[in-house]
Amino acid sequence: MTDAAELVALRKAILDLHGARAEHAESVPVKETFNGETVWDGVVEVFTLPEHAAGKAYAWRHESDAGGWRYVAVLHKPPVDTPQRAVQAAIVAEYRARQKSQQ
Repeated sequence: MTDAAELVALRKAILDLHGARAEHAESVPVKETFNGETVWDGVVEVFTLPEHAAGKAYAWRHESDAGGWRYVAVLHKPPVDTPQRAVQAAIVAEYRARQKSQQ
């Protein structure tokens, strides 16, 4: 279970990234693998967004390559409809951003 301070930080990330007020709904463990190797293993926090068209967001934090924490918040919009798919979408987006910055 994520502690209260972390939930506050995740709510702030959702507000900063998507302009939406968020209410915590549940914590869901997610393990994502690729070619038999774990690429992400953690807890995704699910939030309801009472005043946003998406209705839900998925949020978590992870260590950044530069050190410190990186907060991720993904809206519940097709094809993202589960915490697992939110993690997958974030991994793909991060990979594409890295590829683009290396060109």
